[in-house]
Amino acid sequence: MTKVLLLRADATSANLGVRVLKEGTEALVKRALGADTTVHVQNFNGGDTGAKFNRDAVLRDVLRPRGPIKSVLRRYDLVIDVCGGDSFTDIYGLNRLALILYTQRMSQKLGIPTVLGPQTIGPFERGFTRRLASASLKRMALVLSRDRASEAEARALGRPVDLTATDVVFALPVPEQRHRSGVVVNVSGLLWNANRHVDATAYRANVRGLIDELLRRGHRVSLLAHVIDNPNSDNDVPAVRELASEYGERVGVLIPESLAEVREMVAGAELVIGSRMHACLNAISTGTPAIPWAYSRKFAPLLEDIGWTHLVDLRTELDPVAATSAILESHALPDLLTAAQAVRAATDARLVPIVEALTVVGAGRG
Repeated sequence: MTKVLLLRADATSANLGVRVLKEGTEALVKRALGADTTVHVQNFNGGDTGAKFNRDAVLRDVLRPRGPIKSVLRRYDLVIDVCGGDSFTDIYGLNRLALILYTQRMSQKLGIPTVLGPQTIGPFERGFTRRLASASLKRMALVLSRDRASEAEARALGRPVDLTATDVVFALPVPEQRHRSGVVVNVSGLLWNANRHVDATAYRANVRGLIDELLRRGHRVSLLAHVIDNPNSDNDVPAVRELASEYGERVGVLIPESLAEVREMVAGAELVIGSRMHACLNAISTGTPAIPWAYSRKFAPLLEDIGWTHLVDLRTELDPVAATSAILESHALPDLLTAAQAVRAATDARLVPIVEALTVVGAGRG
């Protein structure tokens, strides 16, 4: 039986987008290698292995042939690093990237086929991190990206991707369709508080303006947390509850407890407007239209690649509420629904080459 380790994946993360990466990648692996394939996950501070792959573990591993990280890696026939979807970059800090590169290098040195799973690649803003990333990519058995911007980044690093497909969210089963009702607004706790992406004060004002506009138009509005309650500031629940206390019975509150539950919630909406990319991808992958309020480079290339162009960029749009209203005035909700369902259907074919490539890599072990 083949044993596969997914690095930087997490089945219990408060961020439901991270759970998407685990569930979607596992689904593709089992299509490729068989339903009986053992798939374990390993994040920085825990996972199925009972170990940690954090800074302390690296320090204990680096000079020891039987160190804690190497000992775990040796148990597996194939290693796939999903890097949290967008962490193969230096923009989140050198410490995080160093942990990623170290684990990749150890897997490669042990002769285990190592795959960079479908994700955003880059950017790398420093010369030495570009060199390190390039070296790691060149030793990969397979490099997969989820958009053409990442494809260009990998090419510039000297190791072109083997495949550009799409996000693994499209490998997840679609919930049973039910009556669609209302607009779901995903509020990001990341952006609600001080952050490096957008002005938090402006974001709060724009979210309130959006809710006001949707209510004025007669829509039933529900507020969705896609990063559920946890001790960190990156938490959508406090922002949702703050808004719910202001708007009272005029808005609904959706706080899921699982990935399956949030997918059912968005599948029952007429439209999702969200600041979390995977809140929007969960919607589109169930056939529900979404208008992402994008805050980073990762949104637009992925969405454009699958043919979805309805997006508001918070970094450049002076009036996100007006921009969202313009989309709704130009496209009736039934038309957006038809477009989303067409995208959903088309993405199935984009996953087939990934399954085929994983089959080849998995068969080559040993």
